[in-house]
Amino acid sequence: MAERPWSTYRRGKSPPFFIAKGDVVKKETLSIFVDESGDFGAFAKHSPYYIVTLVLHDQSVPLREEIDKLERRIQEKGFVHHAIHTGPLIRREAIYENETREKRRSLFNTLVPFTRKIDIRYISVLIEKKECRDEITLAAKISRKLSATLQTKMAFFNEFDRIFVYYDNGQIELTKILVSVFNALFSNVEFRKVRPIDYTLFQVADLFCTLELLAKKMEQKNFSQSEEEFFCSTREFKKDYLKPLRKKQL
Repeated sequence: MAERPWSTYRRGKSPPFFIAKGDVVKKETLSIFVDESGDFGAFAKHSPYYIVTLVLHDQSVPLREEIDKLERRIQEKGFVHHAIHTGPLIRREAIYENETREKRRSLFNTLVPFTRKIDIRYISVLIEKKECRDEITLAAKISRKLSATLQTKMAFFNEFDRIFVYYDNGQIELTKILVSVFNALFSNVEFRKVRPIDYTLFQVADLFCTLELLAKKMEQKNFSQSEEEFFCSTREFKKDYLKPLRKKQL
């Protein structure tokens, strides 16, 4: 694939990063990778929450070396050109249904240290769907909470000249919310539709979505049997995964 000057593509290279405007030096580009957990349907036991996660990467910080290491480790485990999907991995679903717990944990524990090591931050917002009487109410709550959260972090976002938001348009309702919220808050934002497999940081966004979902389930003492088996206990999940990874919150 041809390199793009705005790319954080997993096979691409980083662009020139800093420019000066008068006496103020600004970082050039912030990449935001968006993932979601949940749907816009009515509240259901299997889908009680809606989570939106944004992974934030300053393109002045190179990730190429660490991404190459991650891809090699994933391939060594027998998964070639593979994007890790942490929810199905934990629950032993889809392409992971025939994999042992040990192999699935090994794959999970490849993505986690990569995420801890790289210089990124994340933001997540969670909505309890039982508080929403319909899809319109849910969309409004997501919009308000996302906007309010971003506004508390404006000092960070104002460090950048350009913001690129990457989303696969998997849910058109969320696409509309992202466009509306970001355009209302920022004049320097552009949107890119991509495939998650093309961008390693989408896998990181997926991991954080799963992390926040599990944190909520742990809080409500609602871990499933498959989740208990995968992590051995909620105590281990909190100690080994939740606390270390939440240090990446913006």
